[in-house]
Amino acid sequence: MSDEHSTEAETATSGEFERQPVPDSALLGAGKFWGMYAGEHAAGTEFMIGPLFLAAGASLQDLLFGLLLGNFLAVLTWRFLVTPIAIAKRMTLYYQLERIAGGSLVKLYNVVNGVLFCFLAGAMVTVSASAVGVPFGTLYEVPEATFGLGSPDFTLIVIAVGVVMAIIAAAGYQVVAQVANIAAPWMIAIFAACGIVSLTQMDANSISALSEGKYWQDAIDFVQEKDGVQQFGFWQIVVFAWLCNGAMHFGMADLSIFRFARSPSSGWAPAIGMFLGHYMAWIAAALLLAAQIKLSQDTTANPGALAWGALGWTGIICVIIAGWTTANPTIYRAGLAFQGVFPKSPRVVMTLIAGAVATTAGAFPNLSDQLLGFVGTYGTVLGPMGAIIFVDFYFMRRFGMREENAFHQGHSFNVAVLLAWLIPVAAGLYLIFVPTQMFPDKLFAAYAVVPCWIASGVIYLLLSKLLHPKTPLVS
Repeated sequence: MSDEHSTEAETATSGEFERQPVPDSALLGAGKFWGMYAGEHAAGTEFMIGPLFLAAGASLQDLLFGLLLGNFLAVLTWRFLVTPIAIAKRMTLYYQLERIAGGSLVKLYNVVNGVLFCFLAGAMVTVSASAVGVPFGTLYEVPEATFGLGSPDFTLIVIAVGVVMAIIAAAGYQVVAQVANIAAPWMIAIFAACGIVSLTQMDANSISALSEGKYWQDAIDFVQEKDGVQQFGFWQIVVFAWLCNGAMHFGMADLSIFRFARSPSSGWAPAIGMFLGHYMAWIAAALLLAAQIKLSQDTTANPGALAWGALGWTGIICVIIAGWTTANPTIYRAGLAFQGVFPKSPRVVMTLIAGAVATTAGAFPNLSDQLLGFVGTYGTVLGPMGAIIFVDFYFMRRFGMREENAFHQGHSFNVAVLLAWLIPVAAGLYLIFVPTQMFPDKLFAAYAVVPCWIASGVIYLLLSKLLHPKTPLVS
């Protein structure tokens, strides 16, 4: 038996099918996906992101309606961009890219992809650790340096939390989904309770007080008097809500998840995460900070302390579990990415390595404090590869070319893919990190995702036509 066939047999035995299409016998019903997305997106990081909207000066009206529209667009993107390709191919993102881009090139992408997912998971480790530390008097404190460590006690808590998360993720997708299914209903109820208790603490317990919104504006005024005036407008909120998970949907990372879907209806599952997590939970978490400001004039967005102030031990447990259910699938995705670099390595080992990287990132609290910018940046970097998959699936044959060119031609490096990925990403990152005449305050990271995605798809199609004009349509 060849090495390739041996590897495929091992992955099939593992039940994860990393290097072959998922067979009908392993397909899952819609309930598995609804539970996973509820658990992943009603999560620990919501305790970080929600308060950041308030601190950035978003009005209550803009937040309510901007999140509504942005999350609706995100659900449509998952359902109509990712799900059809996932069900047609039933491959992981990484193996599908390997067949398009070639094994050598996709290893570079997999390293970038895996590391960025690990940093995202690291923020969730930090959030859970902030809650674990509250009863022990270990504070979540953000050092000035980006890579500054917290206190020794906090770092030890991060390590302990990260180990548990890595072990759960290493158990495989079905265990990840099962954990989310169990935890999600309870967590969603606790998020709602956080918002209700916070409103009560601010005496916003009547229709007139709620509609007036003075409790929200007073909190913004206090923050901006202390930290300076900022603005976070309606369209910025819309774009952020739509594209904060750009790597998952525009970037097609969730091909790895929906390849197990029995029917396209599973593609609606992200709706529960978007509207109960990225809508209700973000708003509830922002209200926690508003209440804390009113009660103690403290603007620190410490997830554990915010939840403790509203619900005590129940809030602490919610933050811990919410961090776990978000980090688990993120570490799982990162492990698949690393396995794409070392295809003969067991997925469990690669997932544990991803967990170690995520835990290391979680030890630097400043990274989680920059989530608004980070999620847009990683969507800009990873999203364009999704455009290449989209074009390869829908347009290559229409323009007289063979899809999955590297696989059928035996190439290990598709230059068209490399250039189509790097050119738009380089331009996007330049605008995000370097002030220009057009964007003197630098480009808000989420704004770059869609333009880079479109540019990558167009460049890939044009370069493929130029470099492979006579590629046969038969295998």
